[in-house]
Amino acid sequence: MAWRTTRPPLSPPLEAALLMLLANLCVASMTVAIRVASHELHPFEIAFFRNLFGFVFVLPFLWRAGLGMLRANAPGRLLISSGGHLVAMLGYFLAVAYLPLAELTALAFTKPLFATLGAALVLHEVVRGRRWSAIAIGFLGVMIVLRPGAEAFSPYAGLVLLSALASAAVVLLVKQMTLRDGSTTIVLYQTLFLTALSLPPALWFWQMPGLESLVLVALIGALGTIAWLCFTRAFALADASAVMPYEFLKLPITAALAYLMFAEVPSVWTWLGGAVIFGASVYIAHREARVARVQATAVAPPPLRPGA
Repeated sequence: MAWRTTRPPLSPPLEAALLMLLANLCVASMTVAIRVASHELHPFEIAFFRNLFGFVFVLPFLWRAGLGMLRANAPGRLLISSGGHLVAMLGYFLAVAYLPLAELTALAFTKPLFATLGAALVLHEVVRGRRWSAIAIGFLGVMIVLRPGAEAFSPYAGLVLLSALASAAVVLLVKQMTLRDGSTTIVLYQTLFLTALSLPPALWFWQMPGLESLVLVALIGALGTIAWLCFTRAFALADASAVMPYEFLKLPITAALAYLMFAEVPSVWTWLGGAVIFGASVYIAHREARVARVQATAVAPPPLRPGA
């Protein structure tokens, strides 16, 4: 008699944690690959190839949804959000080529801070004192990383903050668009628009890539697509407040790869400031998840009594 062993399914929180680990490995590896590719190609050209190959790699996943995904109810907002996404991507890729990678990763944690700030000031969502305090503490972490006055301010650090700001604006736009369009439709059109919009700046700095660079940019596209799929699945399996803490893995993973590849040693200020920024972001995610649960409970209909 043959023994058949069956592996019990992973619990949703554990699966989400493993997916976040894989996603952070992909993002850190993609960042290192961008730095290596920038030795031959301009970051704007790398961004174009990242979008082009990312579109190729995501097509099989999008095709399963059928032709109905081509129907978009808010094409104008899709184009605007793609433009914001392009600004975020170009700023990030340009900073990767010149800024220490651990510092870049720490500053990129500011995206949830900008998103909450935008939700309050632009969308007029209610943000109470605790989240305002978390935003203030998060930007204190930015000051710790940058240490204004200690040395010359790097414009590339400013590009990372601009990238985080643009990414936060895209998050707010996408949040509104999901009320009218499905996530698959949004991803398809954003990928198409990004590929088209990133071509003109790439042509301005165009240099014919060699075989090694082509392999690198294809890898960048694949890693970005895998990371996006893992992030999406992880947030579907567990609450944002449970998933967000694993984002901090990105900092030690990136720092380790940067040390191995480029002998970069992050300062204690990068670690300290990154931890402060990230802690504030996690607290904001926790508070937003709690508010959402309270609101969902308030609008839920009362349970039926037996025999009613």
